[in-house]
Amino acid sequence: MTYPESIVVEHPNLFRIDSNLNKLVKRIELLNYINPVNIEQEKRSFFSSKYNINPNFKYRRIDFDAHKLQQDLFSQDIDSILDEETRAFYRDVIYDYSGLIQCIETIGKGSKFYFNALKSFGTPTEKDVENAQFILHFEDEDDPELFPVFNVDQAAEYFTEYSKQYDFNYSIKFSTKISAAAMVQNNTQTLILKKNHRFSPNQLKVLANHEIGVHMVTTFNGMDQSLKIFHNGFPNNLETQEGLAVFSEYMSGCLTLFRLKELSYRVLAADSLRKGFDFSDTFDLLHNQYKLNREEAYSISLRAHRGGGFTKDFLYLTGLKRIYDRYQTNEDLSLLQLGKVSLEHLDLVNRWQDMGLTHALKYRNLAFDNNDNVNPKLDFILQNLK
Repeated sequence: MTYPESIVVEHPNLFRIDSNLNKLVKRIELLNYINPVNIEQEKRSFFSSKYNINPNFKYRRIDFDAHKLQQDLFSQDIDSILDEETRAFYRDVIYDYSGLIQCIETIGKGSKFYFNALKSFGTPTEKDVENAQFILHFEDEDDPELFPVFNVDQAAEYFTEYSKQYDFNYSIKFSTKISAAAMVQNNTQTLILKKNHRFSPNQLKVLANHEIGVHMVTTFNGMDQSLKIFHNGFPNNLETQEGLAVFSEYMSGCLTLFRLKELSYRVLAADSLRKGFDFSDTFDLLHNQYKLNREEAYSISLRAHRGGGFTKDFLYLTGLKRIYDRYQTNEDLSLLQLGKVSLEHLDLVNRWQDMGLTHALKYRNLAFDNNDNVNPKLDFILQNLK
């Protein structure tokens, strides 16, 4: 969608710089590079070693010149943007993407990657760890919907059927080189499913509401905006977007205590990096201390240790709490769905709306229309997180 000529004429430097950045950052999608290419081989070796020999993960080569890209980013004439708030925002955008480039070019380089990830994503606070431990104190609930019975082809059929309520088109691909059961690739509008994974009925609902209902919705909404930063992503948007995605699970009635515990284990795994744990240490924490089965413990340890120490997984729980609290105070969630938007920049999005720089929301998360959660324990937990 394009703006009236008068809007472009009024903000020529903004649209020029936004367009330049769009061309530059298309390849900066961290998830394209962070997942090891030898996940299954290393899992077999790790299990064979009786959990003593750390995996030796290999990664995809980056297909761009990181140094040249950094130069091009910082050569943008940000000061030519007349609006002060917008100018400050795009300056933050450049620093944010510069940080992501540093993350990508140091994947697999141990502490170099870890410290870059810290700059971009942070690490769990004591409060975050206490929240995770609070959730883990609750007794497990039996639920036949959690038993994995569907293969990847059946999952693809389910997601295709679910997506018929939207009029956007995306690709579905299978891969053994992702650490999650499913993920959305923003720059190619692709839903990637883990090829050898078995999906439970509940997980299909969770992933549909999470990956399609939020991540795919915000991908296509971002593409609909003329300012391409909505598609490429605001600085620090991950906490907001993952918070929306898990909140979509809650509103659609498929969020479970099991799922909240999974997110809590991710917080503990991310926190273990700060303590200097290696892969085996984190696995031991989850498998022996918290009694997760070895597949779950491996998967969560992998998510935390890929690249050299990837802390971002703690943001799912903090993001959920922030979005849940907004919902409880009847704050509108529409603007957060315009693209890869962050809560920190919501005032600017409102300002852009007043300036005529945003289009109306094209797609919306349908789960947000009604609260279908019927588990009061989940509300008790979410209300009492710090």
